Amino acid sequence: MQLVDSHCHLDDEQFNPDRAAVIQRAREAGLKYILSIGTGDGPPDLSVAIRQADQHDFVFATLGVHPNDAAKVKDDTFQNLEGLLRHPKVKAIGEIGLDYHWGVPKDVQLPVFLQQLEIAAAAKMPIIIHTRDAWPDTLDVLRTHWAPRGLPGIMHCFTGDAAQARECLDMGFYLAFGGVTSYPKAEAVRDAAHIVPADRLLLETDAPYLAPVPHRGKRNEPAFVAHTARALAIARQEDIEQLAAETTSNFERLFGFTS
Repeated sequence: MQLVDSHCHLDDEQFNPDRAAVIQRAREAGLKYILSIGTGDGPPDLSVAIRQADQHDFVFATLGVHPNDAAKVKDDTFQNLEGLLRHPKVKAIGEIGLDYHWGVPKDVQLPVFLQQLEIAAAAKMPIIIHTRDAWPDTLDVLRTHWAPRGLPGIMHCFTGDAAQARECLDMGFYLAFGGVTSYPKAEAVRDAAHIVPADRLLLETDAPYLAPVPHRGKRNEPAFVAHTARALAIARQEDIEQLAAETTSNFERLFGFTS
């Protein structure tokens, strides 16, 4: 059974003591690909995920300015971002979006979000969306500034409800489900997962965060995506091997891999 972790943070300092072992465990757990998210500590260093991807043939990278780092943007940030897009292992711009949880002002976040949407559209690259406590504004921005372009994207760590899932699907997004899917009180997330078409579904860990049951509360890692796959298969009343094959195929199609 082959799996994909479509969203993790291999550069995170929590992996400093044993990063090589974490990556080896992922391989042993059947992961065909890992997508390492290149937000890191934000500007000026946007290449953190590229450095991880360059060391392993099955690890690929994204880059972008996380909404919580929007205030760190300088005059050359977007020029640097555009230059790094030429790296052969970069597959998407993200994670980008809006996050109202930590108090970064909307008028600081929004221009950074919009500029990265423009860069992604010009490069014809997928986007990976982060939204927290900002669903209405995030959907409004995407409806206005992304959906008309006809380009794909991923709603990372989807924790919305079925209505929000339908709106994202209508705009052409893939929905990626992580460890929250396995949490006992996440019924709305599982209800949303149940309605997602098989060809729009992805798995992720968001490691080292949001570890699934039975590792909840501990450091997450890519190998644990197998637990999320089981929870998602149960929620969708689907065979886990079929779900693994579907989500791996979706990842390959979205990012231009061939099996």
